Amino acid sequence: MSSTIVMINLFGAVALLLFGLAQVKDGVSRAFGARLRSGLATGTRGGLRSFVSGFVATVALQSSTATALMVASFVERELVEPRMAQIVLLGANVGTAVTAWVVATGIEWLSPLVILAGIVLFRSVSTARQGGGTALIGIGLMLLSLHLLSSATEPMRQSPALAAFIGLLDNAWPVALAFSAGIAFISSSSLAAVVLILSLASTGILSADLVIVLVLGANLGGAIPPVIASLAGPASAKRVTLGNLIVRAAGCLIALPLAGYGAELLEMLPLAPPKLPVDAHLAFNLILAALAWPFSRLLSRLMLRLVPEEARTDNAPKYLDSQELSTPVVALASATREVLGVGDLIERMLICASEAFEQNDLTKLKELPSLESQVDSLQQEVKIYLSKLGREGLSDENGRRSIVIIDYAINLEHIGDIIEKGLAPQVAKKASLGLNFSAEGYEELKTLFDLTIDNLRIAQTIFVTRDFNLAKQLMDVKVEVRRMEKQSAERHLERLRDGRADSLQTSSLHLDMLRDLKRINAHIVSVAHPILDESGLLIESRLRNAGKQQHPIRAPS
Repeated sequence: MSSTIVMINLFGAVALLLFGLAQVKDGVSRAFGARLRSGLATGTRGGLRSFVSGFVATVALQSSTATALMVASFVERELVEPRMAQIVLLGANVGTAVTAWVVATGIEWLSPLVILAGIVLFRSVSTARQGGGTALIGIGLMLLSLHLLSSATEPMRQSPALAAFIGLLDNAWPVALAFSAGIAFISSSSLAAVVLILSLASTGILSADLVIVLVLGANLGGAIPPVIASLAGPASAKRVTLGNLIVRAAGCLIALPLAGYGAELLEMLPLAPPKLPVDAHLAFNLILAALAWPFSRLLSRLMLRLVPEEARTDNAPKYLDSQELSTPVVALASATREVLGVGDLIERMLICASEAFEQNDLTKLKELPSLESQVDSLQQEVKIYLSKLGREGLSDENGRRSIVIIDYAINLEHIGDIIEKGLAPQVAKKASLGLNFSAEGYEELKTLFDLTIDNLRIAQTIFVTRDFNLAKQLMDVKVEVRRMEKQSAERHLERLRDGRADSLQTSSLHLDMLRDLKRINAHIVSVAHPILDESGLLIESRLRNAGKQQHPIRAPS
């Protein structure tokens, strides 16, 4: 029964440590997530800055795994060079080693004070202060878990079973390495594994050689979770995490036969024997960073060969990152970038339809089903992404921006449907039957096609800049499109009355294309509605139009 209680206490203390780590990560992400991400993305233009960025991000987040996945997502978007990403992770490895060294300095007694300060901050109305409070509570729980680990491992000194197991590991270093790596992998934290080794070492039952071997295993196991997490990602992200695993594995393979010499060297230094695990952890990562840094360019080239570029599915979103959901401003910016890409696809569809119309070339239409499928898939992904963001609780301003993004994505999807199911069959019919519009009718439709493409480009700019003057200009264009559509229809009917054969052949096509281009422009102009609505101009305009319809102005008799 006593051994069962010891194990329960041990596992409970480890669980508390992992929970504390998760709280620190969550709190720092809420308080400083946007700054950390932007700093990590912009602070990687040189080797030293990349190293420091990885170090700072990991110390703040208490997770080299989080840093690895973050920098992998930046490499995917080409915000960070692959070589710099490898250096970032060297800094991240040193960051987690420094964290282990700090928490082992005997400051467990501060845990109640840190938790109290965290609770006070957490009760604040400020999101940043609440995040800071959560992080402090997590740090306090981590310190408390160290005290519980120390108490839980104390009875193990007298355990014959543990002594036999330690003896087995002491005589089989590869097994000890694999055992420690398994603990780090299961806990998804090399820090947790090192702290557990630290607690066992404090009982005096581990030899210095075995401590170093177990620390090497913790480093190896801690590099595996990011690799698994990036398996579903693109090749660029896999290269970053796999490269980090290869660096750590190579370091462990080199250091394992030298563990005995390393133990002797560390024992010669004026270091406290109970703190040997964290000292060895820090020394290993510093030496590994110094040795691997010069080979970062070679490593990135090797990764290109080991992980070749995959055939990318165009329907996959490029910018939607679930890790950004904790920072709404960043998530909304990413969703905006994704929807801009949808707008670019719609522009390609319009250009294909326009060129097919002008050149009577059916091959121009072959790309439309694929493009429309991408539009459908991406707008659905954007809606799902922003619905998840809404669960986190948004400010009024961010909530309105989220609705604007979704509305624009839906309108773009409707435009894609109109092009594929309306314009494309009409243009295909014109080309396959060899129909020729009258010169006037052809010019009217071509002008409306060109105007529609120009309006879409203006709408894309308005969507990003929210420029009031451009929004007002686009609303004025809507009136112009209506006028052009009405005039073109009237002129077409006049040509029919005149008995023009070319107009008789293309009558239904002409009117259908006018109607569809008008509908497309109505969806495009909708991007201006929220901007004008906020200023009150849209409401006033509608009231004026309603008043004119109810009280038409009559010319004097």
